[in-house]
Amino acid sequence: MKFNWHHLKWLIFGLIPLALAGCSKNYVVFNPSGPVAKKEFDLIVLSTTICAIIVIPVLILLFVIIFRYRDTPNNKAPYEPMWAESAVLEFIWWGVPIIITAFLAIYTGKAIFSLVKPPPSDKAPITIQVTSLDWKWLFQYPDQKVATVNYVEIPAGVPVQFVLTADAPMNSFWVPELAGQEYTMPGMAMRLWIKANKPGTYFGSGAQFSGEKFAHMRFDVVAKPQTDFNNWVKKVKANAPPMTKQKYEEIKQPSTSNQLTFSSYPSNSFETTVKKNARHGMMHMKNDKIGTSGTD
Repeated sequence: MKFNWHHLKWLIFGLIPLALAGCSKNYVVFNPSGPVAKKEFDLIVLSTTICAIIVIPVLILLFVIIFRYRDTPNNKAPYEPMWAESAVLEFIWWGVPIIITAFLAIYTGKAIFSLVKPPPSDKAPITIQVTSLDWKWLFQYPDQKVATVNYVEIPAGVPVQFVLTADAPMNSFWVPELAGQEYTMPGMAMRLWIKANKPGTYFGSGAQFSGEKFAHMRFDVVAKPQTDFNNWVKKVKANAPPMTKQKYEEIKQPSTSNQLTFSSYPSNSFETTVKKNARHGMMHMKNDKIGTSGTD
Protein backbone atom coordinates (compact mmCIF):
# COMPACT_ATOMS: atom_id res chain seq x y z
CA MET A 1 0.00 0.00 0.00
CA LYS A 2 1.42 3.37 -1.03
CA PHE A 3 1.68 5.95 1.75
CA ASN A 4 -0.30 9.11 0.97
CA TRP A 5 1.76 12.10 2.14
CA HIS A 6 -0.96 14.46 0.92
CA HIS A 7 -3.43 13.13 3.50
CA LEU A 8 -0.81 13.34 6.28
CA LYS A 9 -0.18 16.99 5.41
CA TRP A 10 -3.84 17.92 5.83
CA LEU A 11 -4.07 15.92 9.06
CA ILE A 12 -1.16 17.92 10.55
CA PHE A 13 -2.68 21.22 9.40
CA GLY A 14 -5.98 20.21 11.00
CA LEU A 15 -4.32 19.49 14.37
CA ILE A 16 -2.42 22.79 14.54
CA PRO A 17 -5.47 24.91 15.58
CA LEU A 18 -6.24 22.43 18.36
CA ALA A 19 -2.68 22.66 19.64
CA LEU A 20 -2.67 26.47 19.53
CA ALA A 21 -6.04 26.60 21.30
CA GLY A 22 -4.33 25.23 24.41
CA CYS A 23 -2.53 28.57 24.76
CA SER A 24 -5.79 30.43 25.27
CA LYS A 25 -6.65 31.70 28.75
CA ASN A 26 -10.13 30.27 28.22
CA TYR A 27 -8.56 26.98 29.26
CA VAL A 28 -8.66 27.80 32.96
CA VAL A 29 -6.74 24.69 34.01
CA PHE A 30 -3.68 26.22 32.33
CA ASN A 31 -4.12 29.58 34.03
CA PRO A 32 -3.23 28.98 37.70
CA SER A 33 -3.95 31.99 39.90
CA GLY A 34 -2.94 30.63 43.29
CA PRO A 35 -0.18 28.56 44.92
CA VAL A 36 -2.29 25.38 45.10
CA ALA A 37 -3.28 25.53 41.43
CA LYS A 38 0.31 26.44 40.49
CA LYS A 39 1.69 23.33 42.19
CA GLU A 40 -0.89 21.16 40.43
CA PHE A 41 -0.15 22.89 37.13
CA ASP A 42 3.56 22.10 37.60
CA LEU A 43 2.61 18.44 38.08
CA ILE A 44 0.66 18.51 34.81
CA VAL A 45 3.61 20.08 32.97
CA LEU A 46 6.10 17.61 34.46
CA SER A 47 3.93 14.57 33.64
CA THR A 48 3.23 15.83 30.13
CA THR A 49 6.92 16.53 29.49
CA ILE A 50 7.98 13.09 30.65
CA CYS A 51 5.23 11.46 28.58
CA ALA A 52 6.38 13.48 25.55
CA ILE A 53 9.98 12.34 26.11
CA ILE A 54 8.68 8.76 25.96
CA VAL A 55 5.94 8.99 23.36
CA ILE A 56 7.68 11.11 20.71
CA PRO A 57 10.73 8.82 20.30
CA VAL A 58 8.43 5.78 20.30
CA LEU A 59 6.31 7.27 17.50
CA ILE A 60 9.43 8.19 15.54
CA LEU A 61 10.77 4.64 15.98
CA LEU A 62 7.42 3.26 14.87
CA PHE A 63 7.59 5.09 11.54
CA VAL A 64 11.30 4.28 11.14
CA ILE A 65 10.66 0.56 11.70
CA ILE A 66 7.64 0.54 9.39
CA PHE A 67 9.66 2.26 6.66
CA ARG A 68 12.92 0.35 7.24
CA TYR A 69 11.43 -3.12 7.41
CA ARG A 70 8.55 -2.76 4.97
CA ASP A 71 7.98 -5.63 2.58
CA THR A 72 9.34 -4.45 -0.76
CA PRO A 73 11.44 -6.30 -3.34
CA ASN A 74 14.47 -4.03 -2.96
CA ASN A 75 14.47 -3.81 0.87
CA LYS A 76 17.97 -4.67 2.15
CA ALA A 77 17.06 -4.82 5.86
CA PRO A 78 18.52 -7.95 7.53
CA TYR A 79 16.11 -10.86 7.85
CA GLU A 80 16.56 -12.69 11.18
CA PRO A 81 13.73 -15.18 11.69
CA MET A 82 15.51 -16.91 14.62
CA TRP A 83 15.98 -13.70 16.65
CA ALA A 84 14.30 -14.21 20.04
CA GLU A 85 15.65 -11.96 22.76
CA SER A 86 17.94 -9.10 23.73
CA ALA A 87 19.03 -8.39 27.30
CA VAL A 88 19.74 -4.76 26.44
CA LEU A 89 16.30 -4.16 24.94
CA GLU A 90 14.60 -5.99 27.83
CA PHE A 91 16.40 -3.71 30.29
CA ILE A 92 15.35 -0.62 28.34
CA TRP A 93 11.64 -1.36 27.95
CA TRP A 94 11.25 -2.62 31.52
CA GLY A 95 13.82 -0.55 33.42
CA VAL A 96 13.06 2.87 31.97
CA PRO A 97 9.26 2.75 32.67
CA ILE A 98 9.91 1.53 36.23
CA ILE A 99 12.33 4.41 36.88
CA ILE A 100 9.97 6.98 35.37
CA THR A 101 6.95 5.63 37.28
CA ALA A 102 8.87 5.65 40.57
CA PHE A 103 10.05 9.22 39.96
CA LEU A 104 6.55 10.46 39.14
CA ALA A 105 5.03 8.60 42.12
CA ILE A 106 7.50 10.09 44.60
CA TYR A 107 7.30 13.62 43.20
CA THR A 108 3.49 13.54 42.92
CA GLY A 109 3.07 12.06 46.40
CA LYS A 110 5.23 14.77 47.99
CA ALA A 111 3.36 17.51 46.11
CA ILE A 112 -0.09 16.18 47.03
CA PHE A 113 0.74 15.75 50.72
CA SER A 114 2.05 19.31 50.82
CA LEU A 115 -1.40 20.54 49.73
CA VAL A 116 -3.11 19.38 52.94
CA LYS A 117 -1.40 22.31 54.72
CA PRO A 118 -2.46 25.96 54.40
CA PRO A 119 -0.74 27.82 51.55
CA PRO A 120 2.09 30.03 52.84
CA SER A 121 0.81 33.42 53.98
CA ASP A 122 1.30 35.96 56.75
CA LYS A 123 -2.48 36.29 57.08
CA ALA A 124 -4.76 34.14 59.20
CA PRO A 125 -6.82 31.64 57.16
CA ILE A 126 -10.62 31.59 57.04
CA THR A 127 -12.99 28.64 56.82
CA ILE A 128 -15.98 28.29 54.52
CA GLN A 129 -18.37 25.34 54.74
CA VAL A 130 -19.65 24.03 51.41
CA THR A 131 -22.71 21.83 50.85
CA SER A 132 -23.53 20.46 47.41
CA LEU A 133 -27.25 20.17 46.72
CA ASP A 134 -29.47 19.31 43.74
CA TRP A 135 -28.46 21.38 41.66
CA LYS A 136 -26.78 24.21 43.50
CA TRP A 137 -24.01 25.05 45.96
CA LEU A 138 -24.50 26.39 49.49
CA PHE A 139 -21.65 28.30 51.16
CA GLN A 140 -21.68 29.06 54.90
CA TYR A 141 -19.20 31.29 56.73
CA PRO A 142 -18.90 30.02 60.35
CA ASP A 143 -16.89 33.07 61.47
CA GLN A 144 -18.88 35.73 59.63
CA LYS A 145 -22.24 33.93 60.16
CA VAL A 146 -23.46 34.64 56.60
CA ALA A 147 -24.35 32.29 53.74
CA THR A 148 -24.55 32.37 49.94
CA VAL A 149 -25.85 30.16 47.15
CA ASN A 150 -24.02 29.63 43.85
CA TYR A 151 -21.30 32.18 44.60
CA VAL A 152 -18.66 32.63 47.27
CA GLU A 153 -16.65 35.70 48.18
CA ILE A 154 -13.14 35.37 49.63
CA PRO A 155 -10.37 37.79 50.57
CA ALA A 156 -7.51 37.77 48.04
CA GLY A 157 -4.15 36.68 49.38
CA VAL A 158 -5.71 34.86 52.34
CA PRO A 159 -5.64 31.04 52.69
CA VAL A 160 -9.17 29.63 52.58
CA GLN A 161 -10.11 26.23 53.92
CA PHE A 162 -13.21 24.80 52.26
CA VAL A 163 -14.90 22.10 54.35
CA LEU A 164 -17.07 20.08 51.98
CA THR A 165 -20.06 17.82 52.36
CA ALA A 166 -23.20 16.89 50.41
CA ASP A 167 -26.90 16.84 51.24
CA ALA A 168 -27.63 15.28 47.86
CA PRO A 169 -25.83 12.78 45.60
CA MET A 170 -22.03 12.81 45.68
CA ASN A 171 -20.40 15.57 43.67
CA SER A 172 -16.98 17.10 43.03
CA PHE A 173 -16.03 20.67 43.96
CA TRP A 174 -13.72 22.27 41.40
CA VAL A 175 -12.18 25.74 41.02
CA PRO A 176 -9.55 25.03 38.33
CA GLU A 177 -7.71 28.37 38.52
CA LEU A 178 -7.29 28.09 42.30
CA ALA A 179 -7.20 24.38 43.17
CA GLY A 180 -7.94 20.87 42.01
CA GLN A 181 -11.05 18.81 42.62
CA GLU A 182 -12.32 17.53 45.96
CA TYR A 183 -15.31 15.24 46.40
CA THR A 184 -18.39 16.22 48.38
CA MET A 185 -19.94 13.14 50.00
CA PRO A 186 -22.95 12.74 52.30
CA GLY A 187 -21.92 12.08 55.88
CA MET A 188 -18.34 13.23 55.36
CA ALA A 189 -16.48 16.54 55.72
CA MET A 190 -13.63 16.78 53.21
CA ARG A 191 -11.11 19.63 53.18
CA LEU A 192 -9.58 21.69 50.40
CA TRP A 193 -7.18 24.63 50.72
CA ILE A 194 -7.06 27.45 48.18
CA LYS A 195 -5.62 30.95 47.94
CA ALA A 196 -6.21 33.56 45.24
CA ASN A 197 -3.08 35.55 44.46
CA LYS A 198 -5.04 38.53 43.19
CA PRO A 199 -8.62 39.88 43.08
CA GLY A 200 -10.85 38.50 40.36
CA THR A 201 -13.80 36.28 39.59
CA TYR A 202 -12.92 32.62 39.14
CA PHE A 203 -14.97 29.85 37.54
CA GLY A 204 -16.21 27.07 39.81
CA SER A 205 -18.20 23.98 38.93
CA GLY A 206 -19.44 20.59 40.01
CA ALA A 207 -17.30 18.09 38.14
CA GLN A 208 -19.37 15.00 38.94
CA PHE A 209 -22.49 13.82 37.13
CA SER A 210 -25.35 14.18 39.61
CA GLY A 211 -28.57 14.01 37.68
CA GLU A 212 -30.63 15.78 35.07
CA LYS A 213 -29.45 19.39 35.67
CA PHE A 214 -25.93 18.78 36.91
CA ALA A 215 -24.58 21.14 34.21
CA HIS A 216 -26.16 24.05 36.14
CA MET A 217 -23.99 23.40 39.19
CA ARG A 218 -21.68 26.33 38.52
CA PHE A 219 -20.61 29.07 40.88
CA ASP A 220 -18.36 32.13 41.00
CA VAL A 221 -15.47 32.55 43.39
CA VAL A 222 -15.09 36.30 43.88
CA ALA A 223 -11.72 37.26 45.37
CA LYS A 224 -11.41 40.85 46.58
CA PRO A 225 -9.14 42.85 48.87
CA GLN A 226 -9.59 42.25 52.61
CA THR A 227 -11.22 45.64 53.17
CA ASP A 228 -13.76 45.05 50.39
CA PHE A 229 -14.46 41.58 51.77
CA ASN A 230 -15.13 43.00 55.24
CA ASN A 231 -17.44 45.63 53.75
CA TRP A 232 -19.28 42.94 51.81
CA VAL A 233 -19.89 40.98 55.02
CA LYS A 234 -21.24 44.10 56.76
CA LYS A 235 -23.53 44.84 53.81
CA VAL A 236 -24.86 41.27 53.77
CA LYS A 237 -25.58 41.36 57.52
CA ALA A 238 -27.42 44.66 57.15
CA ASN A 239 -29.48 43.99 54.03
CA ALA A 240 -29.86 40.25 53.28
CA PRO A 241 -32.66 38.10 54.74
CA PRO A 242 -31.89 35.26 57.18
CA MET A 243 -31.89 31.65 56.06
CA THR A 244 -34.31 29.73 58.27
CA LYS A 245 -34.60 25.95 58.51
CA GLN A 246 -37.69 26.15 56.32
CA LYS A 247 -35.80 28.18 53.72
CA TYR A 248 -32.97 25.63 53.75
CA GLU A 249 -35.46 22.83 53.11
CA GLU A 250 -36.78 24.80 50.12
CA ILE A 251 -33.28 25.34 48.74
CA LYS A 252 -32.46 21.68 49.28
CA GLN A 253 -35.21 20.50 46.93
CA PRO A 254 -33.98 19.42 43.47
CA SER A 255 -34.00 22.59 41.36
CA THR A 256 -31.69 25.18 39.86
CA SER A 257 -31.17 28.53 41.54
CA ASN A 258 -29.86 32.03 40.98
CA GLN A 259 -27.27 33.55 43.30
CA LEU A 260 -28.68 34.10 46.79
CA THR A 261 -27.35 35.81 49.92
CA PHE A 262 -28.35 35.36 53.57
CA SER A 263 -27.45 37.40 56.64
CA SER A 264 -27.55 34.36 58.92
CA TYR A 265 -28.31 30.65 59.00
CA PRO A 266 -29.34 28.08 61.64
CA SER A 267 -26.57 27.44 64.14
CA ASN A 268 -24.49 24.28 63.53
CA SER A 269 -26.55 23.46 60.42
CA PHE A 270 -23.48 22.22 58.53
CA GLU A 271 -22.48 19.86 61.34
CA THR A 272 -26.10 18.68 61.58
CA THR A 273 -26.11 17.88 57.85
CA VAL A 274 -22.90 15.88 58.12
CA LYS A 275 -24.07 13.90 61.17
CA LYS A 276 -27.56 13.32 59.72
CA ASN A 277 -26.21 11.79 56.52
CA ALA A 278 -23.55 9.83 58.40
CA ARG A 279 -26.26 8.35 60.61
CA HIS A 280 -28.42 7.49 57.60
CA GLY A 281 -25.43 5.81 55.96
CA MET A 282 -24.80 3.67 59.04
CA MET A 283 -28.49 2.72 59.19
CA HIS A 284 -28.44 1.63 55.54
CA MET A 285 -25.32 -0.47 56.17
CA LYS A 286 -26.93 -2.04 59.23
CA ASN A 287 -30.14 -2.82 57.34
CA ASP A 288 -28.16 -4.31 54.46
CA LYS A 289 -26.34 -6.63 56.87
CA ILE A 290 -29.56 -7.65 58.56
CA GLY A 291 -31.22 -8.29 55.21
CA THR A 292 -28.26 -10.35 54.03
CA SER A 293 -28.12 -12.46 57.17
CA GLY A 294 -31.86 -13.08 57.00
CA THR A 295 -31.61 -14.59 53.53
CA ASP A 296 -28.77 -16.95 54.37
